[in-house]
Order: sequence, then structure tokens, then C-alpha cells
Amino acid sequence: MIDEEHVEPAVRALLGAIDAGDDGTAEQRGVLQAFVATYWDRPDLDLATLAPLDPDAAAAAIPDAPQRQRVREFMVLLELCRHPLTAEQVALVDRYATAMEQDGVGLQMARTLVRDGTARALADYTRFKDEVRVEWSEPSLVDRYLDPLDEPDPELAARLRAMQDLPEGTLGWEYVEFYRSQGLTLPGDDPFIPAFFVAHDMNHVIAGYGTTGQEETALSAFILGLADTHAHWVLLLASMSAYELALATSDAFVGKTGVLARDGAATLVADGLKRGAACTSDFSDIDHLTLAPVPLVEVREQFGVPQGGATRW
Repeated sequence: MIDEEHVEPAVRALLGAIDAGDDGTAEQRGVLQAFVATYWDRPDLDLATLAPLDPDAAAAAIPDAPQRQRVREFMVLLELCRHPLTAEQVALVDRYATAMEQDGVGLQMARTLVRDGTARALADYTRFKDEVRVEWSEPSLVDRYLDPLDEPDPELAARLRAMQDLPEGTLGWEYVEFYRSQGLTLPGDDPFIPAFFVAHDMNHVIAGYGTTGQEETALSAFILGLADTHAHWVLLLASMSAYELALATSDAFVGKTGVLARDGAATLVADGLKRGAACTSDFSDIDHLTLAPVPLVEVREQFGVPQGGATRW
């Protein structure tokens, strides 16, 4: 992510990128403040007195291409926190991206949302998601369960439910308990994309997050912190699409808006990114089922997962 040398110019560039004539909305400034205080741990950076950088100055201050990419991604994150998202905001972030010679899926989705509406933006989101869905899926299930099932699969459900017979406190036992306590239907009983949700919910358990909108977004930030990859950035965009923009709405899920404006949500998400970055290795795409018999505390020790999260997991 953004290194220590570039934090101050990055924050000044982000201040410029949200100022569509109003210094940024309360949500945008609140989210930026949460990342400054919690993720970057820079209490010396006062948003009220920092001078924003314009696009050309931002490009000059941040010449390194990987650092520019990270700044662009933060710009997109803040851009999506403006409600309603306006053409002026999109054009402003585009000017920064052009000056820094940047492009990417988040920029494209924001442009589409403003210019072509929700339906086309959802189509963009779905395309980006489909391109990385293998990387999001449980490795041992991906060949058979990558796509939604036509009907429930009792064999898969029974295989997962059997983990409740493992000793209490093991990863597998905690996984099934997570479903019970959250009122969720096990993959296999629910035919909706089992390969994704086995991996995703194993990550919930290991990282320690529940299923509220802010916790889902914090988990996505945590996973991006584990490894700064394209697939993980798209996962964070997926959470923003579902809980900040209400794009990902279906019969089974009603999208939300403004999750990062909720009390404590921005700090939780910034802390998620920080906790993920502090881990010693990436557990998001491992074969979680092989670790099912291992005590959860040992799994967390194996990957250096810091204390925190938002639930007993």
C-alpha cells in the first residue's frame, strides 16, 4: 500500500480529489480522517490545515507508478462515498488519474454509474467480479462449485455440516457455528455460489468479522491488506458496490447505501486494512478445509492475525 514517504502527499492529493467545490462531503472527510488516524497512524496530519494538491502537483509529488496506483484506488474509495455521485466528482478524479497516468476498474464503474445509470454500472461490477471469481473461491471446490447450483447439493452441505463434530474451537467447528449464530444457510443447502462462500466465510471466521455491512467491508479491506492484488481490490469494490452504492441488489439481498457514514464504520474499515497488512501471510486463498481440524487460535497464530475485528470470531 502507500509507503510512509508518500503518506502526506497522498493525503493532500486525496483532499484535492474530493473537493468538488465543497471541500468534500462529511462522509468523504470522515473516511479520509479515519484512514489518516487509524491506518496510517498520522495524527500530525490535520485535514483542516493541510493544503490540497492539484492533479499536476500530485503527479509530481508521487512519481512512482505503484504508489500512484494505490493513491488512485483510495481516490475511487472516497469518490464512491459521495451521495449522490456527481459528474463533477467523477471528472475531478479522472483529472487526477490522467495526470498520474492511471486507469482501473473502479474509475470505469464510477464513470458508468454517473453517465449511464445503475443498470450499466451493475453490469460493469458483474464483469469485473466474474474475471476474478476463481481467485475468490475455495480451491478444493472450485472445479465443481464455481457457478451457482441448479438445486441444493446435500452431499456438500453434509460435508460442511460434519465439521460441527470436530472439537469445539477448531476452525471447522467455528465455521459451522458462524453460520448458526448468524442465521445463514450452509453452502449446499443454499445453491448460491458455494465455492465463493466457503472461502469467504472461512475468512470471516479467521479475521474475526460478522456480517453487518461495515463488517463485510472491513473484511474486504482486511483481505486487501493481506495482499495488495487486483482480485482483492475488486473484492473491496464489491463490498462498496453492495453497501455504499446499493448496486448489488437481488431477491436474496437488498443493497445498502452509505455504509462508511455509519458510526464507527470508517474506523473499523481502516483498522481492517491495517490488521490485514500486519498478518505474516495471506490466508484468503488457501485450502481452508484442510485446516478445519486445527484450533482457530492456532490458525490465527500461523498467519499472524492481530487481535481485533468486531465479533467473537
